[in-house]
Amino acid sequence: MNPLNPSNSLTGGDLLAESLAAQGVSRVFGIPGVQLDPAADALYRRADRIAFTCARNEQATTYMADGYARSTGEVGVAMVVPGPGVLNALSGLATAYSANSPVLLLAGQIDSQAIGKGLGALHEIPDQTGILQRLTKWTGTARSAEQIPALVAEAFRQLRGGRPRPVALEVPPDVLAATAQAVIPQRVEGALVQPDPQLVAKAGELLRKARRPLIYVGGGAIAADASEALVALAEALEAPVLVSENGRGAIDARHRLAFDALALRAFRPDADVVLAVGTRFVSTFGTRIDTAGAKVILLNAEEADLHGPREADVRLHADARLGLLGLAEEVEGPARTRRDDEFTAVRQWLDGQFADIAPQREYLAAIRQALPDDGVLVSEFTQVGYAASACYPAYRPRTYIGPGYQGTLGYGFATALGVKSADPDRPVVSINGDGGFSWTLQELSTARKYGIGLVTVVFHDGFYGNVRRIQKNRYDARYFATDLANPDYPVLAEAFGIASAHARTPKELEGVLGDAVSAGEPVLIDVPVGEFPSPWHLIHEGIPRPAPLAPDAHLRTEES
Repeated sequence: MNPLNPSNSLTGGDLLAESLAAQGVSRVFGIPGVQLDPAADALYRRADRIAFTCARNEQATTYMADGYARSTGEVGVAMVVPGPGVLNALSGLATAYSANSPVLLLAGQIDSQAIGKGLGALHEIPDQTGILQRLTKWTGTARSAEQIPALVAEAFRQLRGGRPRPVALEVPPDVLAATAQAVIPQRVEGALVQPDPQLVAKAGELLRKARRPLIYVGGGAIAADASEALVALAEALEAPVLVSENGRGAIDARHRLAFDALALRAFRPDADVVLAVGTRFVSTFGTRIDTAGAKVILLNAEEADLHGPREADVRLHADARLGLLGLAEEVEGPARTRRDDEFTAVRQWLDGQFADIAPQREYLAAIRQALPDDGVLVSEFTQVGYAASACYPAYRPRTYIGPGYQGTLGYGFATALGVKSADPDRPVVSINGDGGFSWTLQELSTARKYGIGLVTVVFHDGFYGNVRRIQKNRYDARYFATDLANPDYPVLAEAFGIASAHARTPKELEGVLGDAVSAGEPVLIDVPVGEFPSPWHLIHEGIPRPAPLAPDAHLRTEES
């Protein structure tokens, strides 16, 4: 531990900033306000160590922090005022919670002596602490300036150990303004969940005896930096690796053992052991995933995700990387017979299934072609985004980011700004629908102000497309509140001083994206589209295959 100069007293704001720097924080996303003045002043005086990105809405601060965290594996930090500021930031916090993202929210509070008294202080809301506790792994409240360094250290211990999820630290204004002498803890690391050797041996025996094992992977494998161990085990077992949405990139999509999650429907009739790694391993509706009677091994750092509604023969509570390394030792042996013919047949089956969403796949292929291997796609709840969750080929970890089970419409653009801020030299593409983009389009101002060279694509059809499809198919086309009045996107971009481009087909988009990615500046790409075929039967098992649309239904022939 490094003591501060004992002859000097620092404000709580200074202690907060020094504590963040000691934990390796180099950027904070936030919006200043009166309850945060001492913290803002402390950050001002440490601008050479901690950069501050000021958003236009608190909602964007936690989205940006989430994007920063998921694309780097480091902690993303947001800072907002209490009450309405915290409430605005909750959607991003909820998204980070669902996606297991290490985000720290520095939440302002009212004066410490007034908390919980209902006096009507500026920005006071009932039980702000309790609200934050529902959406975090851990929440702390500093009651004195001296407590701040230890609380920051504990926040990072929580963020870096076990299952990654957001945490919050409340810092009242009187605490930030008070002076104190304290000790700044050095960088802390969280404890990894160690696997039980007996359970590893039991699971290893099942895998060793399996003739047709398969591995199903979620975001926990990426969070644990377990890709190398995952591939080694898969190759030793000659086991296909099926990636969930959050698991995209855990294995290079070009690897001969890599498959989209839809392939489970083709593999499971003959699979004898299923190893689920770093995944909740339940459907979108919270029901058990059908494994057709195969033995099931669950490997997860979160104890709760090892139990019902899931059924398992072995429940291995462990860090994904450590668990996979242990299993690899257990299954060491002669090379297994390759399953190439089986894999080829499954790939052909997948291509036939995904032909139902050929227009979306064409747009995704254009994006993939324009991005280098390490380029990041930040998806959205839009028609092309739904398809991306099922079949976008990610080549490296942390290069595909989706909204997780929260399904947060409108999260994508601001999240992508955080991704690009984390590594300005890495190409990042944000895809949006016109519905979702409207949530945070004001952050074009943030992109311009800080020169964040994000490429933003808006596919616009003039509707909340998914809701409109439901109204069309289930409610006899009784359309209600699904039509949109959109801006002229190139004019919008110009108003913010941002370059724009236009594309009407996947081929045009590929060319425009290539230029935009190379430009290194903020670019908004306008893509007018028509009706896309439904992807839901491919994403949610049990939904009937819909009637096909006209081949060119997705192309906009004229402006609406």
